[in-house]
Amino acid sequence: MDSLASIAACGAAEVRFADVRKSYGANRVLRGLNLTLDGGGMYCLMAPSGSGKTTLFRVLLGLEPYDAGSITGVSAGDISMMFQEDRLCEALSAIENVALVLPGRARRSDVRELLSQILPATCLDQPVMELSGGMRRRVSLARAVAYPGKLLVLDEPFTGLDAQTRRQVIDFLLANRHGRTLLVATHGEQDAEFLDARRLNLAELQGE
Repeated sequence: MDSLASIAACGAAEVRFADVRKSYGANRVLRGLNLTLDGGGMYCLMAPSGSGKTTLFRVLLGLEPYDAGSITGVSAGDISMMFQEDRLCEALSAIENVALVLPGRARRSDVRELLSQILPATCLDQPVMELSGGMRRRVSLARAVAYPGKLLVLDEPFTGLDAQTRRQVIDFLLANRHGRTLLVATHGEQDAEFLDARRLNLAELQGE
């Protein structure tokens, strides 16, 4: 699969957060975050809603400036990101949405093969606006997986999926990770178990 071969060759990022701080006015969201993600490691970030997970991802991507500290080992272009919201191009098909993030000229047959692992073949050429919420979530995941980043960051990737589909999607993720560093935000303890990922408690990683 020439168009997607670069995924396996892109390597894995080691990422270090050192005393990272971020506030919105008087609201101190990140309070001296210290964390190292080993290259090729798999991590589940466990924290309740509103505790700073999304802010952490936004400063990692460079979408928000942080107030103090440092983040080293990765740049925004090295990150494959799946947001909580799908951020798909509604009028494009599942195949076209994934092809958008691939370098060079992607072969549709390669993208179709990837998507067929987690979606019915009959829906791959439909505009994503016509797909169910669970199907759209899987397109978003496949797009993040297809991008040749050294760090995969997934924000609540399994939301809205039933138990059987969730397990299928986790198997897809593991099969297509190709050794890249993985950071997943999830509320599901079972997700960490299925991924065999290290659990990270955001509150325990921060000073004051």
